[in-house]
Amino acid sequence: MSEDKQFIRRPENPPANTFSQETKELDIYRDTFIRYMGYSNEIGEAFRPLVPKALVAASYGMAIGYVCTDTFDKALRLQMNGASHREMAIKAGDVFSWQMMASVAIPGLVINRVTWATRMLLTRAPVGILKTVPTLVGLASIPLIVHPIDSLVDRVMDATYRKFVR
Repeated sequence: MSEDKQFIRRPENPPANTFSQETKELDIYRDTFIRYMGYSNEIGEAFRPLVPKALVAASYGMAIGYVCTDTFDKALRLQMNGASHREMAIKAGDVFSWQMMASVAIPGLVINRVTWATRMLLTRAPVGILKTVPTLVGLASIPLIVHPIDSLVDRVMDATYRKFVR
């Protein structure tokens, strides 16, 4: 069994008095702490008032690298299981689109606007507060936005891409 999969084993012939359990594969890119790698650009956005723009851009590079790695991993797994090129392309398009929206574009915009709004509210504050508080508010916002954005992107993908390619 590979390290990135978690299985709940189900016996071939379960005894009559036990409950059957379904096999569930753990997606390490969406269901583990690795998911936060896709949020590295949000950390860059939160630190925007304190760091050079090149570091913010580098954080986007890291997040997009995460997206591409997940996309490649999912497509490769399908290829290894004998999927057609069409199935691989559909899956890669789905994963790339989902991850770019849920990990890079939407959260980056949200954190950028949260830090900007915080900074606007503190325009008369001393410089130290004007730089650090928006960063702290932006960082504190990251865990709060993950699941709502993921759910939103799932609904958007179900209503658009997934609806049209199936």
